[in-house]
Amino acid sequence: MSKVITGFHAIEEQVLSVKDNSSKSAKDKNSSPKFEIFYSKPGPRIKKILEAAKKAGIPNTQVDESKLNQLVGELPQALQDHRGIVLCIQGEEKKPANLVDLDAWIKEQLAGSSNQAITVVILDRVTDPHNVGAILRSCDQFGANLVIIPDHNSANDIAGNEVIARTSAGASAWVPVAIVNNLVRAVEKLKEAGFWIYGADAGGETCGKIDFSNKSVIIMGSEGTGIAQLLKKQCDSIVSIPTCGKIDSLNVSVAAGVLLYELYRRRSIN
Repeated sequence: MSKVITGFHAIEEQVLSVKDNSSKSAKDKNSSPKFEIFYSKPGPRIKKILEAAKKAGIPNTQVDESKLNQLVGELPQALQDHRGIVLCIQGEEKKPANLVDLDAWIKEQLAGSSNQAITVVILDRVTDPHNVGAILRSCDQFGANLVIIPDHNSANDIAGNEVIARTSAGASAWVPVAIVNNLVRAVEKLKEAGFWIYGADAGGETCGKIDFSNKSVIIMGSEGTGIAQLLKKQCDSIVSIPTCGKIDSLNVSVAAGVLLYELYRRRSIN
């Protein structure tokens, strides 16, 4: 399996997520993904990335622009703007380090402090990788602890989707993600663990009036049809964002960012 990453942020975060494998056994090293950076002109930003890559033991090779253009040739058009640097990953592990098991994650949270503020985001059938990437970026910036994505009818290829990696500005390498078979069952497990469930949908109580729980789950629905009815029935509250525009709704990634900021803002001042 090979993967090509472009974009300064996405490359930086991938490089920083690579741990020094000098302590691994020879067998582990042979089975680990191989990283290599190709660059053309080493400007200030590229030099910074190369310094970090050197510390992580990632080799780099200076090439001409035509080589970089060749490397990105199979990527979607929006990702072909390499800006003079490309990260190639050969034999990448199918399971990235930030992909977690939901049951194990819940058990770990229950073992922690009962007063700890925890935010979980559930994406119900969000199929646009640009939206998933943007939401992961907001989750990183506003301290969400976990993102849950269904394994069907969603953009969930966190490890292999270049659009998600780039749109998230590298957050897809850091934010904990759980891929589950059944979102309703996942919500039931979170409820049993003491979480309150808030569904983001028009017509609900405005977010400024809701007293969010210390353990909060925010469900963001499909770009077209919103939250599935079976999942909506699991919600303790429906939350909406007050707006004043002429169109009927916010983009799902924008709405997620607003709600995550609202939680972050409240917890920062308490």
